[in-house]
Amino acid sequence: MTSKKKVPFVTFRTRVRDESLPGPNPYRWKDQTSDDYFSGKRVILFSLPGAFTPTCTNQQLPDFESLYGEFQKNGIDEIYCLSVNDAFVMNAWGKSVGLQNVKLIPDGSGEFTRKMGMLVTKHNLGFGMRSWRYAAVVDDGEVEQWFEEEGFSDNCQTDPYGISSPQNILETLKASAAA
Repeated sequence: MTSKKKVPFVTFRTRVRDESLPGPNPYRWKDQTSDDYFSGKRVILFSLPGAFTPTCTNQQLPDFESLYGEFQKNGIDEIYCLSVNDAFVMNAWGKSVGLQNVKLIPDGSGEFTRKMGMLVTKHNLGFGMRSWRYAAVVDDGEVEQWFEEEGFSDNCQTDPYGISSPQNILETLKASAAA
């Protein structure tokens, strides 16, 4: 019998809105840990190469956002989008696409992504170190189901997308529930 993989414990440096702060940028630092995001709930975690990039912005993130209710009907408490971007970039991206349901996790240092074994070099695109595109169903901090795009490699010439799409994950959840 094999044990399920647990998500790594890291502290994420986030920025949260604080109306008590003056000025046009009323945000303060707030440390959030893996336990804050994953303990005691069943969630979808999806990770992508970068905020504001075409596939991530035009397909993956908005599709997870629009299917949020369907995921809830299938036993999912939260949907998290993680990227090796800082909190400032992730907040601006969420605001620009009008997110209401999906929560963004900034993995600015890439520590979580590295510990998940998903950190790749994207120097060919001028990105540096980023996340490979993947998704997971995580139940109370343990990976229940894994959806990794094919071709995991440094400086990949393509951006595979399909296995980690919300449509594929939702179909898999529905099939698992029906079995």
